[in-house]
Amino acid sequence: MKKNDWKERLGITYSTNPDFVYPAEEEEKATLPKEKQRLRITLDKRHRGGKMVTLISGFRGTDDDLAALGKMLKVKCGVGGSTKDGDIILQGDFRQKTLELLTKEGYSGCKII
Repeated sequence: MKKNDWKERLGITYSTNPDFVYPAEEEEKATLPKEKQRLRITLDKRHRGGKMVTLISGFRGTDDDLAALGKMLKVKCGVGGSTKDGDIILQGDFRQKTLELLTKEGYSGCKII
């Protein structure tokens, strides 16, 4: 029975090149150790209706580890937020508290920008 893999190629246009190979999905990279993470903490209010959010960017690792770190920060700060595209978003200005929490957890490469 022939494997019907058209769903795996959504978004790819037809090619007349006989040597064309469809690109394979990229595997998630392993999470870097806490000491080697270089996280940047910024205050952002663009495209948010004038409301401020604390944006933690630069996380390198799996989506599950990012979600776990985001959840820990949201619980410790007592605010809502989300995680996506390697960024953690916390509602409100929690730059200093976030820096202290991350340093306490072992993320030594954090800085407020």
